[in-house]
This record gives sequence, C-alpha cells and structure tokens, in this order.
Amino acid sequence: MADLTDRLRRELDRYSPGGKLPSSRALVERFRVSPVTVSRALAQLAAEGLVVTRPGAGAFRARPRTQAAAVGDTSWQEVALSADGAADLVPRSVDASGVLVTLAAPAPGVIEFNGGYLHPSLQPERAMAAALSRAGRRPGAWGRPPVEGLPELREWFARSIGGPGGSVTAAQVLVTSGGQSALTTALRALVPPGAPVLVESPTYPGMLAIARAAGLRPVPVPVDADGVRPPLLADAFRATGARVFVCQPLFQNPTGAVLAPERRGEVLRVAREAGAFVVEDDFVRRLVHEDAGPLPRPLAADDPDGVVVHVGSLTKATSPSFRVSALAAHGPVLERLRAIQVVDTFFVPRPLQEAALELVGSPAWPRHLRAVSAELKTRRDTMTAALRLGLPDLALPHIPSGGYHLWLRLPDGTGGESALVAAALRAGVAITPGRPYFSAEPPAGHVRLSFAAVAGTGEIAEGVRRLRTACQEVF
Repeated sequence: MADLTDRLRRELDRYSPGGKLPSSRALVERFRVSPVTVSRALAQLAAEGLVVTRPGAGAFRARPRTQAAAVGDTSWQEVALSADGAADLVPRSVDASGVLVTLAAPAPGVIEFNGGYLHPSLQPERAMAAALSRAGRRPGAWGRPPVEGLPELREWFARSIGGPGGSVTAAQVLVTSGGQSALTTALRALVPPGAPVLVESPTYPGMLAIARAAGLRPVPVPVDADGVRPPLLADAFRATGARVFVCQPLFQNPTGAVLAPERRGEVLRVAREAGAFVVEDDFVRRLVHEDAGPLPRPLAADDPDGVVVHVGSLTKATSPSFRVSALAAHGPVLERLRAIQVVDTFFVPRPLQEAALELVGSPAWPRHLRAVSAELKTRRDTMTAALRLGLPDLALPHIPSGGYHLWLRLPDGTGGESALVAAALRAGVAITPGRPYFSAEPPAGHVRLSFAAVAGTGEIAEGVRRLRTACQEVF
C-alpha cells in the first residue's frame, strides 16, 4: 500500500486542482493491486489533504489552501501540565514509550521480534468475521447493553475463571474493553494518587505506565523462576504500607515464570494479613503451548475472602482489535470498579460483546486454540534452538510453556541494551529493550524477543541471524 501511495502522490502534479483522478478500477488494472489497496492509498492521500474523495463521483486533486492556518502559542501548556498541585505527593507523568515499542509497526523488511500480538496468520480472522456477521443479525444487537456486560458473556467469563466448581459467579464479573482498560480501572479503584503500589520486577511496562499516569509509586518486588517471592512481598507491604500488589501468576511478562504451587496460597495470605488486594493479570491463559501440563487455576478461583481482583482478556488469543475482557471481584470493591468503569466508558459496545459470545460458543474457537497452542510451541522451540546455536552468550534462564516471547539477559560488560536495540534495527530486526520492564534500576541488560508476531519459523531463523550480526557489532 505504501508503494502505491507514493506513486500516486508523485503523479498528482499531472492533474490540475480539482481535476479528477483515474477511477479505482483503472488504478487496480494499471498497478495490478487489489481494490482494497487502492482504497487505502486514496484514503491516505485524503488524510494528507492532497486528494478529495466524493462518494459516487471519484477522487479529485485537492485545491491548495488560500491562506495558511495561524500558528498559535501553546507554550502556556507546559506550565499547566506540570502544575500538579501541592496535594499530589507524586508528579503524574504519562510515558507510553514502553507500550509503543510493541504497538509500533516496523518498517517494511524489518522482522518483528518486538510484537505483542499474534501474527495475522495465527489470528482466527474467518471465525471472527463470521461471529461479527452473526452478531450483527441478533435481535437488539445494536442496542444499549447492561453497563456490567451481557449476562451470557459474564457467565462465560465466570466459568472460565472459576472453573466447573462455580467459585466465581456472573454477578462478580464486569465486561471491559481490553486488559489495559481493566487494569486502569482496577488501579484507579484501589489506589489513591500518591500511594505506593507493589509490582513484580521485572513487569509489564503498560502497567507501570498506568500507575505513573495516575500519580502512583510503583515499588518493585523481585521475581524468580517460580514467580514472586512471598517473604519479599511481605517485607514490601510492611515497609511501604501499600494496599495493592499487581502480578501475573501465569506466564509472567516478561520472564515467562509461573507462580509455584507452594507460593500461591502464601501470596494470598501475605496480602490478606496486610489488608491488601492482589490484582491478578491473567493475560495469556489461552496462549498455552502444546507441551504444557495442566494449568493452575486463577488465584481468583481459590479466594473466598475477596483479596483478588482478576483481569482476563480475549485479545491476546484473537486480535489486537478484539478488545473484550473481564474484571472479576467480590465484596464492596465490585461496586467501586463498576462505578469507575461506567464513568470512564459507559459500557463495551454491544456488537463486540455479541461477537465475543458468538466466537467462544462456536466450534471454531477450540480448534483455533489447539492450532495456536501447537504453532507457538513450534515457534518457541525454533527460536530457542536458533539462539542457543547462534547466540550462546545471551543467557536464556527460563523457557516458558506459554505466552509468546523469550526473556534474554545480555552478557555483563558488553555495552548497553539500547545500543543493541539500535544495531538490531539497522540489521533489519526489531527487538524490545528490557529497561522499560523495571520500575527501578535493572540488575543487568535484557531484551525480549517475541516469536508470535512473525510470519513463521523461517522469519525466526532469519531474525536470529540478523540479531547475531547486531551482537557482533555491539559486543
């Protein structure tokens, strides 16, 4: 699409202002591209103000503006945005750089080892399209849903969290718009501005960004191969007086660790004794690898005291745009979560909720999960083998049995990870630096490599080869 856009942009001088461009059909035949590509290229030129499109009439070269827009003075905003007030103990800052690393699309030809979502070839596109089509024909599909979410979808999430025993009910579930939104709601509900919040170290940069944007103080608690260490968690609660701990007990991002069975009850006990909540971000439960054994239940399934606020999402197993997730909690906190969600977003659009119901209730859903499970294992094994053969100096302390990435430690005394990230991009592979995953100074340099966002195992092998070139340059 970019090539066609550039060619059309260069040819605009052939037409006088207001002159009509060739029809879409003519452009399809001339450039041998699809109608969708032509439509997107014209839309891009229209967004740049170079072309005007008129439904039923075609596309025309835009007329030049007769007068340049006045340039205002926005320097006053610097003072306004920095004046948090004496009541704020922690200055608020909005830094999305750690999140944008996984959202920004690499340039053409760059292998995407920094992606945070499934490659389009792994997404259930046909099943989602069919589900959306069926959902749109449901009676009342475009009406206003209950603010808590459709009852049937809440029931499905409750079963997926609590299991067949029914330890979580539909009444304890709120349907939300993606895991990021759910985490934002949870932290706003549970932590006042200026207060500390305990986080795993390392941890998901998007959660750190949420906390800092809300004026919270993230306090790190180290994670090892078996997850967070309960004695250190207890020490952190005592030292800070925090009332919330945010964790990912299953296939933690970025380490891939799973909270050990003997630590699960201890984490809940420590939090309960501190009078604190545990926010459980169960983000990749449905991206388990084929060789994984039985998965541990969510912490929320074994929590009679209402310690856990659970976040679960369909997005990672489907598509970045399929933003349907759930918050689960019980006790008075549920009403506060509900109130904040209503104030922020009113509700998740009903057609999307209906489509989610159609998708998870279709025979295509379990088939998709099985296919992704097998493919992720193959990709993980391919990347692991390539790294061990071509880059043995990069330490790989843990090989996860779920999720979509590997966490690598750089050799000591070999230069900064930022230099490696830049060199890798020059070599044609995008990787994720480790620094944004730490809320304090990191113990060493790290990088995260995703194997889910690439086209296949061939790209993985080529990407590791390019990364080796970058390492030779930096190290």
